[in-house]
Amino acid sequence: MGLLLERWAPLVRLPRAPSRALAAVLLLAGLGLLLGSFLLFLHARTSPSPLQPTAALVAAGPYRWMRNPMYLAMLLVYLGTSLLFDLFWALLLAPLVVFLMNRIVIAREERYLEGRFGDEYRRYRTRVRRWI
Repeated sequence: MGLLLERWAPLVRLPRAPSRALAAVLLLAGLGLLLGSFLLFLHARTSPSPLQPTAALVAAGPYRWMRNPMYLAMLLVYLGTSLLFDLFWALLLAPLVVFLMNRIVIAREERYLEGRFGDEYRRYRTRVRRWI
């Protein structure tokens, strides 16, 4: 949607050097967090895909501080890509992306995890925040 809006009604052009530098930081942080989270799932012998059944509750690494580091990583990559390609509309739509992610994707996953792991997940949810 951000790409289409940028094409139809371009807004502001961001300062090139600072936005590229910030894009690099966000992309590296996002990709690193995504890779680290993915490796934790492999180590726990469970699928990182929300479309596959979960065999284990991962609570190590960044999952000690937040319940959704992969979604944070994807958001960082989204923001970094938006800055890298000067997609101001995509940046403006980021809060909507987060809102929809919370309401549709994460809420469904949390219901599944509570049903799958019961009290263990409820205890985890009470001590670890959804986001940072």
